[in-house]
Amino acid sequence: MESKVLSVLEDKIQLIKTNEGAIYLVGPIRLPVNLYGETVEFNWYCWLNCKEVTEDFQRIIDKLSSANLAELQQSSVLVYGDFAYADNAIMRMHSICHTGDIFGSKRCDCGYQLKQSMKMIVEHGTGALFYLANHEGRGIGLFSKAMAYILQENGYDTVEANEGLGFVDDSRNYGDAIQVLKALRSKPVTLITNNPKKLEALKGSGLHVSGRTPLWGDISKFNEKYLETKIKKSGHLEDEGTCPND
Repeated sequence: MESKVLSVLEDKIQLIKTNEGAIYLVGPIRLPVNLYGETVEFNWYCWLNCKEVTEDFQRIIDKLSSANLAELQQSSVLVYGDFAYADNAIMRMHSICHTGDIFGSKRCDCGYQLKQSMKMIVEHGTGALFYLANHEGRGIGLFSKAMAYILQENGYDTVEANEGLGFVDDSRNYGDAIQVLKALRSKPVTLITNNPKKLEALKGSGLHVSGRTPLWGDISKFNEKYLETKIKKSGHLEDEGTCPND
């Protein structure tokens, strides 16, 4: 017998099959957001990776209370406008940054990029911001990132710090986000990024990327070396007029 909860939720749950199991995508959910002092209404989706593949969503609901999901990060996406069908849409794959996004840290430019990309999407008229929760510290996690910060305070740059802790410079994976993107839109997208690896990940998955929009800003004495390392060692694309030394 269908539960009352399922009767409310089932039209908002989408199954996306993957090679490792399934992604369960929940949404859209109306989400009014305070963006630079104005209220903007987005549609919000969240997804969960799971080994079990089933269209019996009641089974998934029944397991939520015992899955301890609060101990694990889940990613989500903010959608604005007619993202599924509009001819021109812009989007950003934004990696979570606990210190920059939440606390407003000036050691990086992540908090600025988060809010500015949302503003760009609204001004463009349609787009999406993917918030990737398993990307902290370019994939090393928050605790390791804290240790990397200590190394950076002692002369290491961001790449050297990650490698000094036994990680590669950038271990982020965009596979699940790309699967969700394909479920939400089949038309080309313009990617908001300075990182060619993100472009390569999307193009390599068969998605049609129609272009790239750079996103530099909030440059200060606190993040100058960080931004220079992005360009010199991590391969980020430097656009005219955006050099950290300007």
